[in-house]
Amino acid sequence: MRASADKPIVLSLEGITKRFGTLTANDNISLGLAQGEILGLLGENGAGKSTLMSILFGHYTADSGQINVHGEALAAGDPAAALAAGIGMVHQHFALADNLTVLDNILLGTESLWRLSSQRSAARTKARGVAERFGLSIDTERKVSELTVGERQRVEIIKALYRGARILILDEPTSVLTPQESEHLFEALQHWVREGLSIIFISHKLGEVLRVCDRVAVLRHGKLIANQSTEGVTQGQLAQWMVGHELAPPMRRPGKRQADAPVCEIRFDPAVDPHPESRDRLHHVNLSLYPGEIVAIAGVSGNGQTALCDLMFKRFAHAARIPEDRQSVGLIGDLPVWENIAAERLRTPVFSRLGWVRQAAAQAYATEVIAGFDVRGATLQTPARNLSGGNMQKLILGRALKAPAATQTAGPVLIVAQQPTWGLDIGAVAFVHDQLIEARDAGAAVLLVSDDLDEVMTLGDRIAVMHSGVLTKALPASEWSRETIGLAMAGVQGVAE
Repeated sequence: MRASADKPIVLSLEGITKRFGTLTANDNISLGLAQGEILGLLGENGAGKSTLMSILFGHYTADSGQINVHGEALAAGDPAAALAAGIGMVHQHFALADNLTVLDNILLGTESLWRLSSQRSAARTKARGVAERFGLSIDTERKVSELTVGERQRVEIIKALYRGARILILDEPTSVLTPQESEHLFEALQHWVREGLSIIFISHKLGEVLRVCDRVAVLRHGKLIANQSTEGVTQGQLAQWMVGHELAPPMRRPGKRQADAPVCEIRFDPAVDPHPESRDRLHHVNLSLYPGEIVAIAGVSGNGQTALCDLMFKRFAHAARIPEDRQSVGLIGDLPVWENIAAERLRTPVFSRLGWVRQAAAQAYATEVIAGFDVRGATLQTPARNLSGGNMQKLILGRALKAPAATQTAGPVLIVAQQPTWGLDIGAVAFVHDQLIEARDAGAAVLLVSDDLDEVMTLGDRIAVMHSGVLTKALPASEWSRETIGLAMAGVQGVAE
């Protein structure tokens, strides 16, 4: 369904400009959204998408320009005004209290702290009415901890609609969904726009954008590069608008096992395993990793992947780490970039002696990583927390994959990469894939854990699926299809036997 050109404009951004020092994050951006329209918002990391959305929600104030909602000027720098105007956002990472019910989560923040009693009966009726109207069936009395990831996303959407959202912004909405759940979401989008919602769909998955969006807006270096109907547009054209040059489509480049002996083996059975720290999350794992191959593990987040990676990091100290949580685990935000890059190599003689850091060597290595992995906005002294999420990820990838030139050593023999391209744009994703393939071809054993099914099928020489703490057998990629992987992700028994 494509939006009609004569539908009224419900949201307009006019001449939005925002600067941070010498950096122009948004440069005179004018953009509109029509009633019942799905607008795809694309751009590389650092292109200005997050800044633009932060201005829309009042978290930032634009240096110049104006936002109108339903023809009325939106107060600048006021998140409450954005909510009152009917703007809602469903973030990629959910903000739900697991120990509370669905209804409790929906009500959080909607009632005064001074109210003597909660109007739960009326709220329950309203929430169920919203869910029914928009095709989002949910049991309001279930605890969030009991819900699947797809159901949790449904709760976040109901939360926004309960508060009266008429303009809904979805940030990477399929990144945590199985293929089947994504299909249900796409069907729901068409239902929502028929009910009068207008949607901004932010995604790095170009095929999805072309499938569900009526129009696409592309930002590059803070400027609006394209703003037009998706009719007749190709993924190649979108990619070129985003990065400024043509990109080759991703292709499978199979690896070849280079030895019969595995680099590492993991056997986990909670009944006999001597490592109790993961028993509540892992139930059965049997996996061997060999040099010269990538084993890709698919699965919806929260099914034991993090526990498996934690176990790998504890048992194999020589593993190059690319952790999922880049801010809490991967980096120390208050330390400068050079210290974060050198942190995991400080025990080597090249970077320390008698307990003292060899700062010149560490900074030379940091300079190599910054340049080699295009960590934008980074100097040696920049606090890591000042980097964008995508550039934090590039820093971690460079630290893991790039051996210091001064050591004259080869790269890592074992790489554990958990969500290595999470939050990266299409150009950066292609770069990361090339780096992982290069490391594999150089003889490394790579364990790739990813929610992105396209990534799993493009990179995996063998593929396994994790569901509820159980890992299927790792089979050659040729023995899997999108459908069978999706079924295994949903826990259908016997798929990978």
